Amino acid sequence: MAVVRHELLVPVTTQNRGTAPGEGRKAWLSWLDATVRFEGSDLIVKAGLPPRIRHRGALKDLQSPLLSDDLLFQVAKDILDPNQLGHFERNGSIDFAYDYEKGRRFRVNMFMARGKPSVAARLITSQIKRFEDLYLPASLGEVAMTSQGLILFSGVTGSGKSTSIASMIDYINERKKVHIITIEDPIEYIFEDKKATINQREIGIDCTNFNDALRALVRENPDVVLVGEMRDYETFEAAIRAAETGHLVFGTIHASSAWQTFGRIYDLFPEEEREQIRKLLAYNLRAIIYQKLLPTLRPDIGRIPGIEILLNTPSVQKYVLEAREGELLDIIKQSRHEGMIDFTSSLVGLVEEEYIHQNVAIQATPKPEELKMRLKGIGHLSGG
Repeated sequence: MAVVRHELLVPVTTQNRGTAPGEGRKAWLSWLDATVRFEGSDLIVKAGLPPRIRHRGALKDLQSPLLSDDLLFQVAKDILDPNQLGHFERNGSIDFAYDYEKGRRFRVNMFMARGKPSVAARLITSQIKRFEDLYLPASLGEVAMTSQGLILFSGVTGSGKSTSIASMIDYINERKKVHIITIEDPIEYIFEDKKATINQREIGIDCTNFNDALRALVRENPDVVLVGEMRDYETFEAAIRAAETGHLVFGTIHASSAWQTFGRIYDLFPEEEREQIRKLLAYNLRAIIYQKLLPTLRPDIGRIPGIEILLNTPSVQKYVLEAREGELLDIIKQSRHEGMIDFTSSLVGLVEEEYIHQNVAIQATPKPEELKMRLKGIGHLSGG
């Protein structure tokens, strides 16, 4: 199931390390236990430092001696199977999922940095939250019930894209008798069949790669497809073709706003193919949702999403066909009554409702002066 990320000039070796077998697993489980007990979202482990967990967006040290190279090499030997260990030793990086206990698993990347192993692990639970629990607008339910098309979530790593998509898929699961297939690397949320039938395929276990899995879709008769991260030309092209042939397709992509997602997509394709992709997007895109998680003022809420929603209305379609994507932010601002919202308005709302401090909003926005002007009338948080 390992995914090769890059080649090393010198292969890693985990042989002849000094820590006893089993000590790595014992340490590993203690770190995962601490992450769960202290309600962390992530675990970061590096030789020469204590293990750290991310809590409410900030990294905090666990009470632990500094970690040795030997211990982390032993962790690799204890928790990876022989095939995974071989990939790690040859390629210096491996992605995998680790089942910690029922209802909790970790999405893990183990990688080499300056000749020493490091680990980044994200806590994933089987508890799929509803829109209101994630502070997402109820309008996403209407988007989720679309019969076909492409729905993209954009944002940086750790912005909650996968969590929001899981919520939308489970919304469908509770309401429609459809066949849902997810293609993930690795599987993050485990769905239970409700009204829908859900099959989840994990790269490296159930299928070799995204492209092979996407090619097999035509024989698997899905109505709804989750592609996971759209990292390259082949994956995105297959996803949009699936949307074109009558499927509802969900995916994620790294971009810094809803409207700027178009540029990120076009960059995946050769110049001569971009006009065709533009037309496919214009006719098959249903929505782009950008989100960024922000620290809150409320002790019962760790982080909350600032969002931007672009829906493919006739006006948006016209702008895309005319290659005027750079003007779409104006359309979003003018179309709130249609369910759209721009990121600045989302931040203003979060400040007004006292979910976030205005300084957090100003740091988060790409348009700080516009935001400051709109916050001038909000005096109750101006002193912090």
